[in-house]
Amino acid sequence: MITPKRNTREAILWNQIVTLEDIEAAAERIAPYIRHTPLLRQEAMGKLLGCDVYLKPEMLQITGAFKLRGAMSKILSLSPQERARGIITSSSGNHGQACAYAGEKLGIPVTVILPDDTPRLKADNARRMGARVILWDRLYVKRWEKVREEVEQHGYTIVHPYEDPLVMAGQGTIAMEVLEDLPFLDTIVVPVGGGGLISGVATYAKQIHPSIRVIGVQAEGNDSYVRSRAAGRVTEAPCTPTVADGLSCRRPGDNPLPIIERYVDELVSVSETEILQATKLVAREAKLVGEPSACVGVAAAMAKKFHFKPQEKVCFVLTSGNWDIETLGQIYNDMPVSGVN
Repeated sequence: MITPKRNTREAILWNQIVTLEDIEAAAERIAPYIRHTPLLRQEAMGKLLGCDVYLKPEMLQITGAFKLRGAMSKILSLSPQERARGIITSSSGNHGQACAYAGEKLGIPVTVILPDDTPRLKADNARRMGARVILWDRLYVKRWEKVREEVEQHGYTIVHPYEDPLVMAGQGTIAMEVLEDLPFLDTIVVPVGGGGLISGVATYAKQIHPSIRVIGVQAEGNDSYVRSRAAGRVTEAPCTPTVADGLSCRRPGDNPLPIIERYVDELVSVSETEILQATKLVAREAKLVGEPSACVGVAAAMAKKFHFKPQEKVCFVLTSGNWDIETLGQIYNDMPVSGVN
């Protein structure tokens, strides 16, 4: 197992990992605030991909992304004093929106540090829900330096998008819902950015049904988990521009990495062209508006980055749908779209 070196100042470190009990507790805690999204059988996509396809459309979540689960799980656990001081986070956009929504519902001041090239929709949504939005450097390290500066000045509580076990536990409720709706699932395919989502999903899935295959998919050039597993040690990715802006990942997360190494069976990466093709397929066949980050699992299946048996029941987690509609229209019409990041 790859062991991360816990020496990065920007990482928020804990001495625990997410457990099955954490996920079950998170499900109870967040139930009044989230939507149990449906599990959709897609026969047409199944014929194209060579398996029984099921989609978990988290773009139908209240904030348009799965991130609401983890954010609510953490924020609902805060003390009255912590809530009064306010919370802060940095993300590529969807986690920031989730924190803004939680703040609006619970009466908590929220500050969100976003990359200065974040799709406008994500920043506008966070502002509309009352968050204070600061546009900062695209580089993860630079944004977390700004977070620490704000914490020192205002005493905010950090809600980390993927290092916090309570956030990972919230994301793991996706697997709980999937297995409630389809107990005999064979494989679940999950997009991977910082690693919080797949950590929670894999923990629940493997402990409930150890035979389930868990596959993680990253965008090429942002695939530090793929590179780390191949090298047998923590390895950084160049973090090149990608349309899958929600999956930027220069370095594996300290807390997700051991979980991923323990529970995730396969890690693969996909190209920009493959991501764009999958984004179109999801819209055309499933009639779902998924942002490119959400469609990398489908991209990997289309590109045959892993193999299925006939009639294998495969769930693709479609994580989000918060992208500028004009840019998605360009993708659907085969027009050039530049990566962000």
